[in-house]
Amino acid sequence: MVEQTPAQKAVGDFAPELVSLTDDVLFGRVWAREGQLSRRDRSLVTVASLVTSSSFEQLTSHLELAKKNGLTEAELVEALTHLAFYAGWPKAMSAIQVAKRVFAQKEEQQ
Repeated sequence: MVEQTPAQKAVGDFAPELVSLTDDVLFGRVWAREGQLSRRDRSLVTVASLVTSSSFEQLTSHLELAKKNGLTEAELVEALTHLAFYAGWPKAMSAIQVAKRVFAQKEEQQ
């Protein structure tokens, strides 16, 4: 059995076209583009964008992906701290709580 993508798990039965666009276009083409931005850089930009738009539900998976793409917990915490001054304190405080949960879960799994 083929493992489902995160999008398939989340909404595959409800919005299959959105899942197809997410998997095939966003992660299949945009994230896979080589050239100007590394996957690490794309992760940092994505995390910042999610924080500035208060998209905390998606932040969890993108923090995990950011770590897989080479960002350290310390770098991500620093980025979230930096964003407090540009995105707003409440957004940064919400984001840092998400990060704390994500990083704690990873430590428990090890």
